[in-house]
Amino acid sequence: MVIATLAFIDQLGAKKAVLVGHSAGCLVAVEAYFEAPERVAALVLVAPAIFVPVFRRKGVKEYGVGEQEWQNKKDSNGSNLPTNPLNRIWGKFLELCLWIAGFLMNMIRAIGSIVRSLYCKAVVAVLRSSVGVRLVRLVMDKFGILAVRNAWYDPSKVTDHVIQGYTKPLRSRGWEMALLEYTISMIMDSISSSKVPVSERLSEISCPVLVVSGDTDRLVPRWNTERVARAIPGAGFEVIKNSGHLPQEERPEEFVSVVERFLRKAFGRPSEQEKLFQAAA
Repeated sequence: MVIATLAFIDQLGAKKAVLVGHSAGCLVAVEAYFEAPERVAALVLVAPAIFVPVFRRKGVKEYGVGEQEWQNKKDSNGSNLPTNPLNRIWGKFLELCLWIAGFLMNMIRAIGSIVRSLYCKAVVAVLRSSVGVRLVRLVMDKFGILAVRNAWYDPSKVTDHVIQGYTKPLRSRGWEMALLEYTISMIMDSISSSKVPVSERLSEISCPVLVVSGDTDRLVPRWNTERVARAIPGAGFEVIKNSGHLPQEERPEEFVSVVERFLRKAFGRPSEQEKLFQAAA
């Protein structure tokens, strides 16, 4: 998806592009930025399906939990060996306890990582089997339309025409495998030791970013969307009232106004030549 996005920018003959992502599409937009930041002028993330954990992972300390702080504290006192024999014994005992605690914590992390990796690989194996295809079809048949209705602020406005628009891609040949492979790629990225999760790299984004949420989004909670905005330096955050997971469809005028205001703030007002071009279009 990322390669296809960048290839599409090339196809347009543009040096840079403003990428607009919605829900899981925000992952593609952000990944495209990390892949080629020089090609992305700005990001507009609508109801981003990027979970930002409340507690961030911290790097494992070299000497185990708390031991480096103890070592620094001893060094700051100007002596590594207390003069009192009892203090020396007590200090060694504390060092041993801290080492054991660090060893146990690292072992627990390693076991947890192994279990998680095995679990994810088992899930991937199931998804790539015929069972996975049947499972996807079952979920979409049973809960697909329900999910669409819950995505809207006012479910009564979800007409048959709207539902047909969302289910049309599901009539394409091979859509099940496409959805499965996309899901599998996200699972494999989550357990990859060489790839940092997107949620932990948001602070690296330096281009202008606008994050948009519906005030009654039932699929991607507003509080998580706000956390995404806070994690990105200088990102704007806008809430569109009386809309759910699809503010661009339920409140198109408000959505366009919010995005236009963001673009003007980021890049200035359009030139007269651009205005004439827009009028002609």
